[in-house]
Amino acid sequence: MAPLLLGSPVNLAAVGFSIGVLYIVGYAVYNRFFHPLSKYPGPLSHHISYLPRAYALMSGRLGFHVADLHKKYGPVVRLTPNELAFSSPQAWRDIYGHKKVGEPEFPKSELFYRVFTYLPLAIINADRDEHSLLRRQLSHGFSDRSMKEQEPIIGSYVNLLIQRLRENLEIAPNAPLNMLEWLNWTAFDIIGDLGFGAAGGFGCLAQSDYHPWVRIITDNMRQSALMQALSSIGLRGSIQWIAKRRSAAGSQHRAIIQEKVAERLKLGASRPDFLEGLISKKEELNLDMGRLNMNASLIIIAGSETTSTLLCGTLYLLTTNLEVLRKLEREVRTTFQSDDQITLTFIPRDSPWDGGPQPRVVYSSEWCLTSYRSVNQLSYMLAVLNEALREYPPVVIGLPRVAPSGGGVVDGKPVPQGTIVSVFQWAINHDERFWTDPFKFAPERFLNDPKYKTDQLDAMQPFGTGPRNCIGQNLAYAEMRLVLAKLVYNFDMSIAEEARDWLRGQKAYTSYRHLRNSCRQAQQYMPSNEVRGDEVGYFGQSVGLIVYSKSKRLKSRLKQPVTLTILVSIMATYTTN
Repeated sequence: MAPLLLGSPVNLAAVGFSIGVLYIVGYAVYNRFFHPLSKYPGPLSHHISYLPRAYALMSGRLGFHVADLHKKYGPVVRLTPNELAFSSPQAWRDIYGHKKVGEPEFPKSELFYRVFTYLPLAIINADRDEHSLLRRQLSHGFSDRSMKEQEPIIGSYVNLLIQRLRENLEIAPNAPLNMLEWLNWTAFDIIGDLGFGAAGGFGCLAQSDYHPWVRIITDNMRQSALMQALSSIGLRGSIQWIAKRRSAAGSQHRAIIQEKVAERLKLGASRPDFLEGLISKKEELNLDMGRLNMNASLIIIAGSETTSTLLCGTLYLLTTNLEVLRKLEREVRTTFQSDDQITLTFIPRDSPWDGGPQPRVVYSSEWCLTSYRSVNQLSYMLAVLNEALREYPPVVIGLPRVAPSGGGVVDGKPVPQGTIVSVFQWAINHDERFWTDPFKFAPERFLNDPKYKTDQLDAMQPFGTGPRNCIGQNLAYAEMRLVLAKLVYNFDMSIAEEARDWLRGQKAYTSYRHLRNSCRQAQQYMPSNEVRGDEVGYFGQSVGLIVYSKSKRLKSRLKQPVTLTILVSIMATYTTN
């Protein structure tokens, strides 16, 4: 047999393979034992590779996986060779909080916030100075003045939601209804009107269907996570090349946003909406159409999906915790005597008064500020929403920052420059070090209940903290309060037995992924209008809504292949005002 030549293809392949193996082994050994982050705890696979994190993200389990890691390894965990996850109130402040003059902030990670570098910058990924300018202008749309002027717009869509639910139930009492879809449609219509001045929003509630653009946004959740995961393992350039040339959905999204912004520009800058501040200072801020479009797109996405997700989660948590639901029903139904009285902060000046002590009011042109007839006085409902934000945070994963030049300190731990750091909301919200019975839905923890006196409420930051916290959090709270109050006032709710494990089957990327859903009606009955003790009865038709969400776990229990799984049953009893 003739000897193999040194330069033969077989030998070259063997040498190349050996070099590759040596490189991988050397890379793993360095990351595990000699890397500056090697002293931090975490699984071996996370120490030496980016793949476990990428896989967890693509599979929709990253937020829950990190919670498990914190439970096993403690308040700081090494997620990748160059990334740390923290779980502590101090970590929130150190990573995301306000900095002293001259102190560098932890900038946002471009691997997360700028997956596609060919797209224009927006407020979410602008540098420190530009972010400050953009936020100052956008804040006009979220100011107290704007909120006063926006209340009739918000209220009209919430009232339309209640009306459309009633109409559907009257026409087809036994037909399925999908509460997740209805909440989504409401949120998108509100943000469409306040974002672009579009009368009727996107027409979702009116048409009982998604606008094509809304479908593009909701369908892109998993694809975005995939792009972020691939970007984190060094394939950023490749996915940008593919996305730029192949993404029909991305092109359609940009075309629609361009059309909507152009329509909004025709209305001028005087309308009290979210783009007013940017439009009025467009030239001064050097905002070309590309950057204006990107900021508008961000407002639509951030202001819709998260709100509807939280409301859907709140309904589930309420119907699986009946004692909490009954307390909330009593608060809402004894505070308001009719659906018309349920407002955010303001009521019409000429609204008929129904007796009782005259509240202190401060009049403006058409509206009067009052603590009466306002959802803001519903302290228990606010606690319910806060607890829902803790138990079911719309943003599940950590929002990554990068340690600045010279490094930094997070929760007393030195962090080398260039290290990616974050706090994962799901993980810290369910950390036993900060919460008593963290998996128990207990609004009382936000009402100074002695049982929860050791809870560290500052561990929860659902809207972020520091100079880049969510600019729309006041609007989100207002919208959630109004929708929930009206639903609780008009409908009695109960859970379907087969839906009690709904939360366990969910996937979450940046937010949760809710797949196709539907509902069905339950048994009808006529409740009494008699008030007994602390109970409040209402005349009206009784119907039940069951919302479905995909989950392999319950598929075998269903006799028919209706979407896939039952999520929650809502027994709806509306008044006949």
